[in-house]
Amino acid sequence: MQENTEIDNIHEKNGSSKKKLLYLSLLAIGIVYGDIGTSPLYSIRECFSGPHSIPTTPDNIFGILSMVFWSLIFVISIKYLLIILKADHNGEGGILALMEFVRPKKKGLRLVIISTMGIFGAALLYGDGVITPAISVLSAVEGLTIATPFFTPFVIPITIIILVGLFIFQRKGTSLVGSVFGPVTVAWFLMIAALGVAVIIRKPEILMSLSPYYAVHFFMTHGAHGFIILGVVFLVVTGGEALYADIGHFGKAPIRFAWFTFVLPCLVLNYLGQGALLLENPALASNPFYLMAPAWALYPLVIMATQATIIASQAIISGAFSLTFQAVQLGYLPRFVVKHTSGEERGQIYLPQINNMLMVGTIAVVLGFRTSSNLASAYGLAVTMTMTITSLLAFIAMHRIWKWSLFISASITALFLTIDLSFLGSNLTKIASGGWFPLMVGIGGLLMMTTWKNGRRLLAVQLAKISLPISTIIDDFNSKKFHKVPGTAVFLTGNPELTPPALVQNLKHNKVFHEQIIILSINILQTPHLNFEKRISLEKLTDHFYRLTAHYGFMERVDVTKLMNNFKRSRHIEIDLNETSYILGRETLIPDNKVGMNIWQEKLFLFMSRNSQNATTYFNVPPKHVFEIGSQVLI
Repeated sequence: MQENTEIDNIHEKNGSSKKKLLYLSLLAIGIVYGDIGTSPLYSIRECFSGPHSIPTTPDNIFGILSMVFWSLIFVISIKYLLIILKADHNGEGGILALMEFVRPKKKGLRLVIISTMGIFGAALLYGDGVITPAISVLSAVEGLTIATPFFTPFVIPITIIILVGLFIFQRKGTSLVGSVFGPVTVAWFLMIAALGVAVIIRKPEILMSLSPYYAVHFFMTHGAHGFIILGVVFLVVTGGEALYADIGHFGKAPIRFAWFTFVLPCLVLNYLGQGALLLENPALASNPFYLMAPAWALYPLVIMATQATIIASQAIISGAFSLTFQAVQLGYLPRFVVKHTSGEERGQIYLPQINNMLMVGTIAVVLGFRTSSNLASAYGLAVTMTMTITSLLAFIAMHRIWKWSLFISASITALFLTIDLSFLGSNLTKIASGGWFPLMVGIGGLLMMTTWKNGRRLLAVQLAKISLPISTIIDDFNSKKFHKVPGTAVFLTGNPELTPPALVQNLKHNKVFHEQIIILSINILQTPHLNFEKRISLEKLTDHFYRLTAHYGFMERVDVTKLMNNFKRSRHIEIDLNETSYILGRETLIPDNKVGMNIWQEKLFLFMSRNSQNATTYFNVPPKHVFEIGSQVLI
């Protein structure tokens, strides 16, 4: 009986694991694969009717489809799902998490190079965050013009209305519709697969295009122009970085399972269907995706495509929020207003300022480029650069972290870079026709992040000059020359080794100490998350004078109110939080060219500082107990 019970428990556990895998895979299909799932709307069309189009001949059709298929295999299946997903940082993915995973602890040239690569790769994703919603929704709405030319003048207004509604909705949080994403996207993939199968049945010879022979033959016959077309083919793999960034929400197994069993087959069937349609009638190259559908199904297909592109855009926008939050926590961007839209899901956040900037940028590119075909010329360059940087950082993970041999690490990286650099080189030809836009966004983001990081470093140096060794202040605290007032004072500081400037200023001008002092510093670690047991470290410097360090992962929200409540319950220190004052320093920055920043960097840093959210709100310090002490600092 006992044996049977154990077997039943094992079966029950396995059954529960399978259900969880299927459920997470369903969610992953909606969130992770929304972007790559809408690529069939425009990718094949751009090859045969875009600015760099080629004639719709059987050889060209077979060659393009072969490149599409093997791009999905090499870039998504092998590179990302089998290799890059291994480079998670305590369960979190994305280029910033990868950068923190592989960066050396010692300062030096390697640290600078790796940090710059990671920051630039992250900044480029903002360009992707602006273009993806624009090209996705625009390409879906353009399907209305296939039914009747009547809708042609309304395509841009309808697109803008949908996009504005999408960005306004962000403040409600994705938790309200998250459970809907999966089923809708599953229906979308099933629909595009069915459209493809219906045409493949009529032209089964299109299945031969899965052979790599046709891709090789295409390059041999087209030469330089074939290289340019490769930049258009890249549109089919633009969701690769998104699936890597989302492993923290779903885990590796569901993402891999969803791809190999469902997403990849559906995508391949649709691409083959579009190729088969062009074999039947080359004149349909203007929009093979929508023209696969029978006339009666066109409007439902447009509605379904619009829903799918909204979901894909939602995932990109949420990714931009998560990326910004990571950058703020790691010290690469100033504090933004962060609203947590779910009490259960840690990754569901809303950043109003980033949301508004993305909305303005997205509407601007829709008005500027006007068609999805024009936008396709701008799309891809930012993602290829990020993918190339990911490959280089992954090499460091393979060789230095996982201890793979240099030969194996270099061989795998060489294969990845051969593909990445081929895509990158072909996309560089798009700079003049629109590729300049995401590149400009990426460079702008890099300058902002490096300026902020450098400015904060210089500010810390300047603050150290007006501070005192902590041993000096302890001697003053123990002496009787200063009066002590009742209560506890918590001084927030970025450098726990020195006396907080606010404490120095308070003592200098008010000539008093509080009876009990806690110097609190927030330490953001290179790990994404931390257990509560490792959160707090307390050091008693003298009677009633403590140094408290709170450790957080870069994916976690700092909450001083919650921290102090937990601290009071877990530590044997007598403290009345109702009688506790939180004393913060507020610096007035005065430009000075002699400090170490040039004029434009000073102006940019001062602008970012003025628009940064105050520490009281960002760290959730009890506002009624806050006392700020100002000081002027040259920077």
